Amino acid sequence: MDKFTKLTGIAAPMPLVNIDTDMIIPKQFLKTIARTGLGKNLFDEMRYTQDGQEIPDFVLNQPAYRDTQILVAGDNFGCGSSREHAPWALLDFGIRCVISTSFADIFYNNCFKNGILPVVLPAEAVEVLMDDARKGANARMTVDLEAQTVTTSDGHSFGFEIDPFKKHCLLNGLDDIGLTLEKAASIDSFEKAAAQSRPWV
Repeated sequence: MDKFTKLTGIAAPMPLVNIDTDMIIPKQFLKTIARTGLGKNLFDEMRYTQDGQEIPDFVLNQPAYRDTQILVAGDNFGCGSSREHAPWALLDFGIRCVISTSFADIFYNNCFKNGILPVVLPAEAVEVLMDDARKGANARMTVDLEAQTVTTSDGHSFGFEIDPFKKHCLLNGLDDIGLTLEKAASIDSFEKAAAQSRPWV
């Protein structure tokens, strides 16, 4: 998993509330267990017509937001079913950070396991960030995980809270497998000792 330290990039405004995981990645795309290739179907039903043509008004189809790395969203982002494909699709599109006033619990935790930083901020702060995101590609937002701040293109900064363990994992690029591999030496030592004391196992 890629580390998340400090990100400066284009932020897209998506003020809809209750964006659920079926909106993020519709159910027909859940057949794969690969973490790549889902970005093209991110927000599929909002991005495309039924015959596969782009809907020009949708924010991620607009030229200014095609390289979006930060999403500023409405309340209760990621609600609905617990599909891990939702953060996979966001990440494959290139989005590394989602900012909202609240997230569904399972989606929130799945983000950390896949290298995405979900930032929770008060409604007033999100509104300022939403306005900044509406400025387009020339307004670059900065998310600093070490400092726990989000800074607008004109220098207005907001601090956010994050669980220290989750912060450690993102800063060091550690998913569940990576955390286990950190203990590889201890695991090897245990296995060798167990093999000597119980060779019949």
